[in-house]
Amino acid sequence: MSGPRYCVPFRRRKWGKTNFHKRKAMILSGKPRLVARITINNAQAQIVIARPKGDEVLVSAHSKELTRNHGWKAPGGNLSAAYLTGFLCGSKARSKGIQEAILDIGLHSPTKGARVFAMLRGALDAGIDVPHSEEKLPDEKRTSGQHVANYARKLSSTPEVYQAKFSKYLKKKLLPEELQEHFAEVKTNISTAYKSGGMKT
Repeated sequence: MSGPRYCVPFRRRKWGKTNFHKRKAMILSGKPRLVARITINNAQAQIVIARPKGDEVLVSAHSKELTRNHGWKAPGGNLSAAYLTGFLCGSKARSKGIQEAILDIGLHSPTKGARVFAMLRGALDAGIDVPHSEEKLPDEKRTSGQHVANYARKLSSTPEVYQAKFSKYLKKKLLPEELQEHFAEVKTNISTAYKSGGMKT
């Protein structure tokens, strides 16, 4: 396109990385942003505040930390891992005196029950005040992995399919049928680690 009225789009917008209209509105709010980012294999949550020279990351949590520091054995990109990453980020934020934020999901589609909203639910349960719509949040049964456990029980009668579907779980010696119990254990580990604010971030 060309012409006297044509405006060259910002580079990050052209690359599909940043929606600058949304970003401007969030920055003008003056509140920290809960930045939720999801890939196929991992989840990352950050509490970010805009500064004149650029964004400053106040707190960060990655799904790899769940495995490294808190005993998580399931994949890092599923709904439960997204929730726990948000819960970990929120716990870190609370330990540093951060109590509120606004949600920044970037260019992710705001689909009901999506992993970015599981991450939001985790941050909310950690005590961070984030404006939200309840209908967007996945229910507790899904964030805890009940649907995975139920599916695993159905497939247990067909060993070949079961092995193929849950190879990542079994490689870590975690039975997918026990995901809910494992989820609760890891959540307790995170709560204990940051209960007194004693764990360094």
